[in-house]
Order: sequence, then structure tokens, then C-alpha cells
Amino acid sequence: MAMSVGGEDDDEVIAAINTTPLVDVMLVLLIIFLITIPVVTHTVPLQLPLERVHPLQTTPKSIEVAVNKDGDFFWNESHVDGPTLLTKLKAVSAMQPQPEIHVRGDQNTRYEFIGRVITDCERAGIAKVSFITQPPARGG
Repeated sequence: MAMSVGGEDDDEVIAAINTTPLVDVMLVLLIIFLITIPVVTHTVPLQLPLERVHPLQTTPKSIEVAVNKDGDFFWNESHVDGPTLLTKLKAVSAMQPQPEIHVRGDQNTRYEFIGRVITDCERAGIAKVSFITQPPARGG
């Protein structure tokens, strides 16, 4: 490739062909063919079976245990005391499949009350305990 930088032979016609765009296009086509050819060709022709997916088990409904700032316990929005909470947790732990326990605690609740719910879940044999929180407001 030759490049003319002004000077003596300004009237001379350059007969060299710029092949850079041609090479770029060819490389792009090569990459496209390398990617698409393995997808198009299959090694062994097969007739795969058609099957619908059936769930093996239904997901159990989760139980929500709420604790307000005064330390009162709520089982799915109904007020319960400490011994009743433990009794209900033991009954739930015997279910198959076992539902999850979602603990919702007020922001100002003392840790003692939340810890009591977790301890009762452990005593009852609950396998999954989750804490429900609220995401922070955006822009702050």
C-alpha cells in the first residue's frame, strides 16, 4: 500500500487497491460462519420424546409470624401468646412438606423478642426461617 504525501508526483494516479475493508468484512463473515455452523449441524438425527413437566410436589404455604415493638406475637395476623406460638410451630413442623416461617419484626422491636421466635422455631424443628424486610427508599 502506498500513500502519497504531497510533493513532486501529485498528478500521478495510485493504482494500489485498499484491501483493509475487504479483510474486515471477510473476518466478520468467517466469525459468523464459525459460530452458526455448529448450531445448524447435528451429529446424530434423533426424535426426542415430548413430555410435559409435572411438579412433583406442591409448595406449602408459608406461615407469617409477626412481632410488634411491644413484643406481642402474631400468627398470620392473629394474636397469640408465647406457649401457643410454640405449640403451633410444633404442629407445623410435623407437616409434609414443611412450610417456611417468615418472621416480620418491627424496626423498634427488642432483639429478645425476635430471638424468642427463632428459639421456638428451633425447638419445634422448623427447617426454614426467613426474615421479611423492606427495601430502602430509592434516591436516599
